[in-house]
Amino acid sequence: MPLQNRVAPTGEITASPWRGAMMGNRGCLHDAQQRLGRARWRHQNWVCCVTEFRGRHRLPMPPPGSPTIYTALFFWDEATAFAAGHRPCGECRYQDYRRFMATWQLAGLPGRGPKEVDRHLHHDRTMRNRNQKRHRAKLADLPPGTFILVQDMPVLLNDGAWSWSPDGYAPYRADLPEAVTVLTPKASVEVFRAGYRPQNRLKT
Repeated sequence: MPLQNRVAPTGEITASPWRGAMMGNRGCLHDAQQRLGRARWRHQNWVCCVTEFRGRHRLPMPPPGSPTIYTALFFWDEATAFAAGHRPCGECRYQDYRRFMATWQLAGLPGRGPKEVDRHLHHDRTMRNRNQKRHRAKLADLPPGTFILVQDMPVLLNDGAWSWSPDGYAPYRADLPEAVTVLTPKASVEVFRAGYRPQNRLKT
């Protein structure tokens, strides 16, 4: 049975069989029986990591009773991780992290260190009921890499529109409205607008 550790662009943590290209961390969210509790984060340092780094190996979720300090979360790609509220890890993705932080400054966003950046991102990505915070914007104003929601379907903007599902991306054929609901946090959208381009698994 799939573990509940796959994260959709809508922020939901689901039990799905697909294999993610990237991994994330929000602290330890599961119990000794590998079940997620009510918590969806334990800290504000939501990072997006590579799945392999310097020969380190870790099970997707440690066996029952094993000590652990975090629950590994998996994303289809970096664009999905950003939509869910994450940013590049400063250790395993150091160059991407530096590029992200430089573009954050270029966008004129508040904060210079990771704690300040994470605090600002946390305000933009979550609501008090633990749900994903979303906002409205004009479609024409949104940069590549942004996820929007169209009729309950996550859609990635990147040289066109691409619907997302657990099976991957497919071209979105219908017309998009002029104003849309945006899944990617406001601050991350500003970073994309300033030049950062998140990795994706589009087959174009």
